[in-house]
Amino acid sequence: MPPNDVAQHMIARKRRRQPSETQTDYCSLPPEVEEGKFEYKLKLVAPSTTRFEHLVTQMKWRLQEGAGEAIYEIGVEDSGIYIGLRRNELKVSMDTLRDMAKRLGATITVLRETSCEDDRTAVEVLVRKVPDDQQFLDLRVAVLGNVDSGKSTLVGVLAHGELDNGNGRARLNLFRHRHEVQSGRTSSISQEIIGFDSDGELNNYLENETPEDICENSTKIIQFIDVPGHQKYLKTTIYGLMGHSPHFAMLVMSANRGIVGTTKEQLGFALCLQVPLFVVVTKIDCCRPAALEKNLSSMERLLKSPGSNKVPTRIESSDDVANAISQMSSNRVVPVFKVSSKTGAGMPLLQKFLNALPPTASDVELEKLANADQLSFQVDEVYSDVPDVGLVISGIMKRSCIKEDDILQAGPFEGGSFKKVRVTSMHRNRFPCRIVKAGQAAALALTAADEEERLPVMRKGMVLTEVNDAPPVCKKFKAEVNLLFHEKSIKIGFQCTVHIGSVCRTAKILEMSTEKLETNGKANVTFEFLSDYPECIYTDSKLLFRQGTTRGVGRVTSIVALSSTSEPKCDSKEEGVSNDGSMSSDSSMSSSRTSVGDSNSSKCVPIGEENSNDNSMSSDSSDSSFGTSDGDSNSSDDSNSGNTSGFKVCRDESFYGASCTGNQGTLQFAGC
Repeated sequence: MPPNDVAQHMIARKRRRQPSETQTDYCSLPPEVEEGKFEYKLKLVAPSTTRFEHLVTQMKWRLQEGAGEAIYEIGVEDSGIYIGLRRNELKVSMDTLRDMAKRLGATITVLRETSCEDDRTAVEVLVRKVPDDQQFLDLRVAVLGNVDSGKSTLVGVLAHGELDNGNGRARLNLFRHRHEVQSGRTSSISQEIIGFDSDGELNNYLENETPEDICENSTKIIQFIDVPGHQKYLKTTIYGLMGHSPHFAMLVMSANRGIVGTTKEQLGFALCLQVPLFVVVTKIDCCRPAALEKNLSSMERLLKSPGSNKVPTRIESSDDVANAISQMSSNRVVPVFKVSSKTGAGMPLLQKFLNALPPTASDVELEKLANADQLSFQVDEVYSDVPDVGLVISGIMKRSCIKEDDILQAGPFEGGSFKKVRVTSMHRNRFPCRIVKAGQAAALALTAADEEERLPVMRKGMVLTEVNDAPPVCKKFKAEVNLLFHEKSIKIGFQCTVHIGSVCRTAKILEMSTEKLETNGKANVTFEFLSDYPECIYTDSKLLFRQGTTRGVGRVTSIVALSSTSEPKCDSKEEGVSNDGSMSSDSSMSSSRTSVGDSNSSKCVPIGEENSNDNSMSSDSSDSSFGTSDGDSNSSDDSNSGNTSGFKVCRDESFYGASCTGNQGTLQFAGC
């Protein structure tokens, strides 16, 4: 579907056929297409054996296209015209559809019923099939928004099924550190899950005692990645988006405050990384209708602006939810929800939307990655000394698959060497599993491949690969970059913090295709990591670099291999490798491992997370190097501490300045 027609199709989908004496030509859906997960059927009444087998094969194809989910429109012609069925025909058609799903081991859930003329009804049905080698389907949703917008409270209400008391009681279950409880502000990355069963019913901690129970009783799992909203913890926010590879982003805005603080900046990050998003406006219970409408209009203008180029649509009913789900694949439609964590208003619609939220990759694409020749598991968290387990790492499976008892190599360590390790057990969403496939997040327990050897000390950004593989290890790499914002210009020698997946390192620009790079400029540059440790960087990986108020995005085009004296190798001898001091420029690489509230607690906290209410994760304090910049002085970024958005914001709060041109149009950041 052409992007320019999305808005018109959204309008067309909202106009449903109502009982009337005349037929109107606008009561229709977009015509059916061969690809995708949407299938139109006028009726499924008493099909022959051959026809039934054909229908089952067709459903299998739609499920593959939708990565385990398909949507059937019963009572709709292939052209998209709503005809509807009488009650007896509809019942027989639904029985046939249920038999088709049963043949494939799938389940069906009615999303909505639409009234047509002459007492006819059309039905939209969600068909879901969990792969045979999986317990459930899972999606990762990053929760973005400014500080005090109600992100953690919203996730707490969804995950625990209890409304908030108005003082933030629901968010306490997500906090990981004592200072978070005291201040009420998230400073680390918190994760929580909810599930949906085959009937679309919500599974959370209200009726399930443990995460294992939620996974056991669910066919679909939504994992929320709650990131900090304060400018002080910008590095952690970026790491949550880059390292955890979310499928969707949920931008949370407070109804009584509107677009303030880091809201624009976090929206910009999601657009630059091309993460599909939806907006949730919270605290509608403590906001006057006029103020709510004003802030909603401001958000809609922001989403429609040339920098975003989105089509916002307000969700007021179940019909709007189904319309939004059908258009999420275009990556232009942005659903806007209005909820209250205190009264529960709007929560049922949000839950229904999350249940039907479509996967972002098809089964064919995932199968291609799962069968890739080169295995790659990206490490984003390291837990040491887990009681009765030992070393545990968590991350994303990028290519191929991992099974229990596999012997892999971990690294790179100093000189590009790798150490052999053995995978002893695996968990997905805290649920034991036997295999982890491409695109899935998991936690792995590791031991040394040889019992006589010491287990290597691992860090964020490392990878697991097969023993005979030669992963792309480098200290220098080339990239195409787009400078979103800088006060003046960047030249060779400029130093910044570079994010590539779970890799977060200080780097310096060695070469540039232009003499200098200014705001909204593009260039081919060569980066070099300022550390003794190389990193595993794959071509075509997305990158984001920052320093103070400077922001830029790009794509890795090639790597500069290490010299012949330090080629990557698998070394089985333990050399006592520890976290390198040169990594301290981003203080998240420190090896602090303090449990919440009690240093003797058995609760494990990832290495590098903040464990005190200080500036250790501050985006300002982490940028210790400033490099060469036209007109810049080697002074601290504290002079910009009053800027809560990370950019120079104009007095009229207009959304313009630096821009990034890509598939999503031109992204503009606020600047003067």
